Amino acid sequence: MTYTTTLAPRALSLFITGTDTGVGKTLFSAALLHALARYHPRVVGMKPVAAGTELIDGVPANDDVLALRAASSVRVPPELDNPVLLPDPVSPHIAAERAGVCIDIAHLVACHRALEQLADAVVVEGAGGFHVPLSATETGADLAQALDLPVVLVVGLRLGCLNHAMLTAEAIRARGLTLAGWVANHIDPAMLAQEDNIAFLQQRLRAPLLASIPYQAAPDPRAFPVCLPAAWQHAMTRHDTTLLA
Repeated sequence: MTYTTTLAPRALSLFITGTDTGVGKTLFSAALLHALARYHPRVVGMKPVAAGTELIDGVPANDDVLALRAASSVRVPPELDNPVLLPDPVSPHIAAERAGVCIDIAHLVACHRALEQLADAVVVEGAGGFHVPLSATETGADLAQALDLPVVLVVGLRLGCLNHAMLTAEAIRARGLTLAGWVANHIDPAMLAQEDNIAFLQQRLRAPLLASIPYQAAPDPRAFPVCLPAAWQHAMTRHDTTLLA
Protein backbone atom coordinates (compact mmCIF):
# COMPACT_ATOMS: atom_id res chain seq x y z
CA MET A 1 0.00 0.00 0.00
CA THR A 2 1.30 3.48 -0.91
CA TYR A 3 0.72 6.51 1.26
CA THR A 4 1.02 10.10 0.10
CA THR A 5 1.47 13.05 2.41
CA THR A 6 0.57 16.65 1.75
CA LEU A 7 2.82 18.95 3.72
CA ALA A 8 0.98 21.99 5.07
CA PRO A 9 2.85 25.27 4.70
CA ARG A 10 4.21 26.75 7.89
CA ALA A 11 4.91 30.30 8.82
CA LEU A 12 8.41 31.69 8.85
CA SER A 13 9.00 32.83 12.44
CA LEU A 14 11.90 34.85 13.83
CA PHE A 15 12.76 36.11 17.31
CA ILE A 16 14.26 39.59 17.63
CA THR A 17 16.41 40.42 20.65
CA GLY A 18 18.84 43.20 21.46
CA THR A 19 22.00 44.01 23.33
CA ASP A 20 19.92 46.19 25.66
CA THR A 21 16.63 48.01 25.87
CA GLY A 22 16.29 51.05 23.62
CA VAL A 23 18.60 49.73 20.88
CA GLY A 24 16.02 49.65 18.07
CA LYS A 25 14.40 46.21 18.25
CA THR A 26 10.97 47.61 17.38
CA LEU A 27 12.35 49.75 14.56
CA PHE A 28 14.09 46.77 12.99
CA SER A 29 11.16 44.42 13.63
CA ALA A 30 8.88 46.81 11.74
CA ALA A 31 11.41 47.11 8.90
CA LEU A 32 11.70 43.32 8.76
CA LEU A 33 7.92 43.00 8.51
CA HIS A 34 7.89 45.43 5.57
CA ALA A 35 10.71 43.49 3.89
CA LEU A 36 9.02 40.12 4.43
CA ALA A 37 5.73 41.48 3.08
CA ARG A 38 7.33 41.61 -0.38
CA TYR A 39 7.44 37.80 -0.35
CA HIS A 40 4.72 36.74 2.10
CA PRO A 41 1.15 38.08 1.79
CA ARG A 42 0.35 37.78 5.49
CA VAL A 43 2.97 39.10 7.92
CA VAL A 44 2.36 39.88 11.56
CA GLY A 45 4.41 41.18 14.46
CA MET A 46 4.16 39.83 17.99
CA LYS A 47 5.20 41.47 21.23
CA PRO A 48 4.61 38.73 23.82
CA VAL A 49 5.29 41.01 26.79
CA ALA A 50 5.06 44.81 26.66
CA ALA A 51 5.66 47.05 29.67
CA GLY A 52 4.55 50.67 29.66
CA THR A 53 1.25 52.04 28.40
CA GLU A 54 -0.52 55.30 27.70
CA LEU A 55 -4.19 55.92 27.13
CA ILE A 56 -5.23 56.34 23.49
CA ASP A 57 -8.94 57.05 23.10
CA GLY A 58 -9.32 55.77 26.64
CA VAL A 59 -7.65 52.42 25.89
CA PRO A 60 -4.21 51.43 27.29
CA ALA A 61 -1.70 51.09 24.45
CA ASN A 62 2.01 50.39 24.07
CA ASP A 63 4.13 52.17 21.44
CA ASP A 64 6.05 49.03 20.43
CA VAL A 65 2.86 47.03 19.95
CA LEU A 66 1.29 49.81 17.89
CA ALA A 67 4.39 50.04 15.68
CA LEU A 68 4.36 46.30 15.00
CA ARG A 69 0.65 46.37 14.20
CA ALA A 70 1.18 49.27 11.80
CA ALA A 71 3.84 47.25 9.95
CA SER A 72 1.76 44.05 9.84
CA SER A 73 -0.36 43.17 6.84
CA VAL A 74 -2.91 41.08 8.71
CA ARG A 75 -4.99 41.98 11.75
CA VAL A 76 -5.20 39.42 14.53
CA PRO A 77 -6.87 39.38 17.95
CA PRO A 78 -4.89 41.61 20.34
CA GLU A 79 -4.63 38.81 22.88
CA LEU A 80 -2.50 36.93 20.34
CA ASP A 81 -0.06 39.59 19.12
CA ASN A 82 0.35 41.07 22.63
CA PRO A 83 -0.73 38.54 25.26
CA VAL A 84 0.75 40.47 28.21
CA LEU A 85 0.34 44.25 28.38
CA LEU A 86 1.64 45.81 31.60
CA PRO A 87 1.07 49.43 32.68
CA ASP A 88 4.43 50.39 34.19
CA PRO A 89 7.53 51.06 31.99
CA VAL A 90 9.88 48.97 34.11
CA SER A 91 11.43 45.51 33.87
CA PRO A 92 8.69 42.99 33.01
CA HIS A 93 9.06 41.02 36.24
CA ILE A 94 8.53 44.18 38.29
CA ALA A 95 5.71 45.44 36.08
CA ALA A 96 3.98 42.07 36.27
CA GLU A 97 4.27 41.92 40.05
CA ARG A 98 2.85 45.44 40.37
CA ALA A 99 -0.04 44.53 38.09
CA GLY A 100 -0.73 41.20 39.79
CA VAL A 101 -0.01 39.34 36.57
CA CYS A 102 1.78 36.01 36.14
CA ILE A 103 3.73 35.78 32.88
CA ASP A 104 3.18 32.21 31.68
CA ILE A 105 5.67 31.21 29.00
CA ALA A 106 3.56 28.23 27.92
CA HIS A 107 0.69 30.62 27.20
CA LEU A 108 2.96 32.91 25.18
CA VAL A 109 4.13 29.95 23.12
CA ALA A 110 0.52 28.91 22.51
CA CYS A 111 -0.30 32.42 21.29
CA HIS A 112 2.63 32.29 18.89
CA ARG A 113 1.47 28.96 17.52
CA ALA A 114 -1.96 30.44 16.94
CA LEU A 115 -0.39 33.33 15.02
CA GLU A 116 1.47 30.86 12.82
CA GLN A 117 -1.92 29.60 11.66
CA LEU A 118 -3.02 33.12 10.72
CA ALA A 119 0.10 34.41 8.95
CA ASP A 120 2.83 33.41 6.54
CA ALA A 121 5.57 35.16 8.51
CA VAL A 122 5.70 36.09 12.21
CA VAL A 123 8.23 38.48 13.74
CA VAL A 124 8.44 38.10 17.52
CA GLU A 125 10.03 40.99 19.39
CA GLY A 126 11.35 40.19 22.83
CA ALA A 127 11.34 42.66 25.71
CA GLY A 128 14.58 44.39 26.70
CA GLY A 129 17.74 42.34 26.36
CA PHE A 130 18.01 38.58 25.94
CA HIS A 131 18.12 37.81 29.67
CA VAL A 132 15.54 40.38 30.79
CA PRO A 133 13.67 38.93 33.82
CA LEU A 134 10.05 37.90 33.21
CA SER A 135 9.54 36.57 36.73
CA ALA A 136 11.57 35.62 39.77
CA THR A 137 12.66 32.43 38.00
CA GLU A 138 12.35 32.96 34.22
CA THR A 139 13.83 35.35 31.68
CA GLY A 140 13.45 36.34 28.06
CA ALA A 141 16.02 33.66 27.24
CA ASP A 142 13.62 31.03 28.59
CA LEU A 143 10.91 32.40 26.31
CA ALA A 144 13.21 32.36 23.29
CA GLN A 145 14.23 28.80 24.06
CA ALA A 146 10.61 27.70 24.47
CA LEU A 147 9.68 29.30 21.14
CA ASP A 148 12.73 27.63 19.56
CA LEU A 149 13.06 30.19 16.76
CA PRO A 150 16.06 31.57 14.88
CA VAL A 151 17.24 34.74 16.62
CA VAL A 152 18.22 38.11 15.16
CA LEU A 153 20.36 40.32 17.39
CA VAL A 154 20.01 44.11 17.22
CA VAL A 155 23.21 45.80 18.34
CA GLY A 156 22.92 49.41 19.49
CA LEU A 157 26.18 51.01 18.41
CA ARG A 158 27.55 52.85 21.42
CA LEU A 159 30.55 52.50 23.68
CA GLY A 160 30.47 49.03 25.24
CA CYS A 161 28.43 47.42 22.47
CA LEU A 162 31.14 44.94 21.47
CA ASN A 163 31.09 43.30 24.88
CA HIS A 164 27.28 43.34 24.99
CA ALA A 165 27.03 41.85 21.50
CA MET A 166 29.54 39.07 22.12
CA LEU A 167 27.97 38.13 25.45
CA THR A 168 24.47 38.09 23.96
CA ALA A 169 25.54 35.98 20.97
CA GLU A 170 27.18 33.54 23.37
CA ALA A 171 24.02 33.38 25.50
CA ILE A 172 21.84 32.74 22.44
CA ARG A 173 23.98 29.85 21.29
CA ALA A 174 24.26 28.47 24.83
CA ARG A 175 20.47 27.97 24.70
CA GLY A 176 20.85 25.83 21.59
CA LEU A 177 19.40 28.56 19.38
CA THR A 178 20.58 29.76 15.98
CA LEU A 179 21.90 33.30 15.66
CA ALA A 180 20.41 33.84 12.20
CA GLY A 181 21.67 37.39 11.73
CA TRP A 182 22.44 40.68 13.38
CA VAL A 183 21.73 44.38 12.89
CA ALA A 184 23.95 47.41 13.47
CA ASN A 185 21.90 50.37 14.69
CA HIS A 186 23.69 53.73 14.83
CA ILE A 187 21.94 55.02 17.94
CA ASP A 188 24.77 57.32 19.06
CA PRO A 189 25.86 59.69 16.29
CA ALA A 190 28.82 60.86 18.41
CA MET A 191 30.29 57.38 18.81
CA LEU A 192 33.83 57.12 17.47
CA ALA A 193 35.01 54.34 15.13
CA GLN A 194 31.55 53.03 14.33
CA GLU A 195 32.63 51.27 11.14
CA ASP A 196 35.56 49.66 12.96
CA ASN A 197 33.12 48.29 15.53
CA ILE A 198 30.90 46.91 12.77
CA ALA A 199 33.89 45.29 11.05
CA PHE A 200 34.91 43.61 14.31
CA LEU A 201 31.41 42.20 14.85
CA GLN A 202 31.22 40.99 11.25
CA GLN A 203 34.31 38.91 11.93
CA ARG A 204 33.31 37.65 15.38
CA LEU A 205 29.55 37.12 15.47
CA ARG A 206 29.57 34.41 12.78
CA ALA A 207 26.21 35.53 11.42
CA PRO A 208 25.18 37.75 8.49
CA LEU A 209 24.70 41.49 8.89
CA LEU A 210 21.07 42.03 7.86
CA ALA A 211 20.91 45.82 8.14
CA SER A 212 22.94 48.86 9.09
CA ILE A 213 20.49 51.44 10.38
CA PRO A 214 21.64 55.05 10.09
CA TYR A 215 21.02 57.44 12.96
CA GLN A 216 17.50 58.85 12.63
CA ALA A 217 16.12 61.69 14.73
CA ALA A 218 12.65 60.46 13.71
CA PRO A 219 12.95 56.68 13.23
CA ASP A 220 11.35 55.34 10.05
CA PRO A 221 11.31 51.57 9.42
CA ARG A 222 11.06 52.14 5.66
CA ALA A 223 14.14 54.39 5.49
CA PHE A 224 16.80 51.65 5.26
CA PRO A 225 17.15 48.34 3.41
CA VAL A 226 16.98 44.92 5.04
CA CYS A 227 19.01 42.14 3.45
CA LEU A 228 16.79 39.08 3.65
CA PRO A 229 18.47 35.68 3.39
CA ALA A 230 17.14 33.80 0.37
CA ALA A 231 15.57 31.17 2.62
CA TRP A 232 13.33 33.78 4.25
CA GLN A 233 11.82 34.62 0.89
CA HIS A 234 10.20 31.18 0.54
CA ALA A 235 6.97 29.66 1.73
CA MET A 236 7.92 26.64 3.83
CA THR A 237 6.46 23.27 4.70
CA ARG A 238 6.04 21.77 8.14
CA HIS A 239 9.10 19.57 7.52
CA ASP A 240 11.27 22.28 5.96
CA THR A 241 13.10 23.30 9.12
CA THR A 242 16.44 23.88 7.42
CA LEU A 243 15.18 27.14 5.98
CA LEU A 244 14.81 28.59 9.46
CA ALA A 245 18.51 28.64 10.22
